[in-house]
Amino acid sequence: MNPKDKIAVITGGASGLGRATAEALIEQGAQIAIFDLNEELGAQTAAALATGTRAYAVNVADEDSVKAAVAGVMADFGAIHINVNCAGIGAAARTLGREEPMPLKTFNGIVQVNLVGTFNTLRLCAWEMQKNDPEGEDGERGVVVNTASVAAFDGQIGQAGYSASKAGVVGMTLPIARDLSRSGIRVCTIAPGIFETPMMAGAPDRVRDPLIEMVQFPKRLGDAPEYALLARQIIENPYLNGETIRLDAGIRMAPK
Repeated sequence: MNPKDKIAVITGGASGLGRATAEALIEQGAQIAIFDLNEELGAQTAAALATGTRAYAVNVADEDSVKAAVAGVMADFGAIHINVNCAGIGAAARTLGREEPMPLKTFNGIVQVNLVGTFNTLRLCAWEMQKNDPEGEDGERGVVVNTASVAAFDGQIGQAGYSASKAGVVGMTLPIARDLSRSGIRVCTIAPGIFETPMMAGAPDRVRDPLIEMVQFPKRLGDAPEYALLARQIIENPYLNGETIRLDAGIRMAPK
């Protein structure tokens, strides 16, 4: 799908991977709807990007919140063609802590945002995508790009909730691509390695250095524009569908 003149909904679009993707798609002529829990940052990002970019305060794990935002996009833009899901959270907690098992609300909270929130958003965006006029010889109507993590495959100690949530995103990619095939909507997932994002910004060297050591080449953390480049390539390549792509410079995570 050519992003020019298309409407893209990007969750977590106010910062990090989401913002970089918004910037990349704007360069291709797309219009952007930012979904972010941080209303103030969302508004600031929208104002800093291209004219016409709009921000919506959204809790992706809440059905009514996403429904209201999608309705807002349809009222403001009239269509949705692209959905990139970058919203996510992480919290380290071992299955058995020093004094008690991991609180169930910790595990459930991560899964609700990372897995349920991704599905919640894509299903509502896809409902609107199916109404689009078919484009090109293949009759394409929409593209969904989800964000998993290498933790879906190489989860470290303390990442049970995070790894489970991201493995769920990987696991639902193919069946959802099959579900949406009759509507002309493609679905792919990116599984990033360790990227320079706000989540990593405050990490001390004792946390960052061992992670960088696990990377093969180039020997560094990923940059958000590199994620955005892959997202754009998925959107533009009509034969990419139902696939999860690792974007990790060959990292394989050690247990800790």
